[in-house]
Amino acid sequence: MIYITVLVVLVILELWYFKIADRFNIIDKPNERSSHSSITLRGGGIVFYFAALIFFIYSDFQYPRFFIGLSLMTVISFLDDIFTLSNKIRLLVHFSAVLLMAYELDLFDMPWYYLLVGFILVVGVINAYNFMDGINGITACYSMALGVLLMIVNQKLNFIAQDLLIFMLLGVLVFSFFNFRTKAKCFAGDVGSVAIAYILLFALGLLILKTGDLIYLLFLVVYGVDTVWTIVRRLYRKENIFEAHRSHLYQFLANEAKINKLLVSFTYGILQFAIGLLVIEFSVKPLYTKLLFSGIMVGSLSIIYLIYKSYIIKKYLKI
Repeated sequence: MIYITVLVVLVILELWYFKIADRFNIIDKPNERSSHSSITLRGGGIVFYFAALIFFIYSDFQYPRFFIGLSLMTVISFLDDIFTLSNKIRLLVHFSAVLLMAYELDLFDMPWYYLLVGFILVVGVINAYNFMDGINGITACYSMALGVLLMIVNQKLNFIAQDLLIFMLLGVLVFSFFNFRTKAKCFAGDVGSVAIAYILLFALGLLILKTGDLIYLLFLVVYGVDTVWTIVRRLYRKENIFEAHRSHLYQFLANEAKINKLLVSFTYGILQFAIGLLVIEFSVKPLYTKLLFSGIMVGSLSIIYLIYKSYIIKKYLKI
């Protein structure tokens, strides 16, 4: 009953936000780098934060430092959706939020390199998640896949409060209803993509720290391969990797190849889910087997990706 109640509350909060966004003109206008052609409400992903807020209250304020960090991320990202904030301000807030997550994960009680590696991974993945929010449904599908995988593992290992994952997925479900459409009612915006990435990374961090097993990073391998090789290509072409662009594979598929955007988003999600299930199976294998599996997975996915992307670019962009 509690989950139905939370779902209803999240729908009401999302509709309430739509009225605010419409009143204050919080919208995405299409431009030459956009993958949409009509004005759409921005920031619908704020429902992810609402889901975490409900959990925080419902759980008697569990994971307080994590929630404070999430709140900082959400506020600064929401302001960035409305205004153009200074990079220094955003970086300062992001740095503070990541430190709060590290504190919640007890990284300060571990060797210094845990904090360094954790900081690099969190900042990198949050930015990658933000950049990958480019077509209808992709953030929803990928987040749903990753969230369900974490729930499956959590049933066995109990590394995080299951309700946090459930409430988060209810938020993803609500967002999907308005975003997973041919003509989306809203986009996640920075506030949504950053918030969901922060929540998922916190859960993934707890899992890795409990098991001591980095194989679970492959829960992010589909986004990871697309992001890393896109950055490599842009650096090779001497482009500014911090500028908005539409040169990810999923963008070429949706825009140049004219493949249905929802199909592209669903494919990214289902592919990551299938790989995640394999990761769960191999997580109990000996270390050598896990290393071999990880190398084969990343290597084969990269090769397939590069060949296919090269084919798409040559066929549709003629370069």
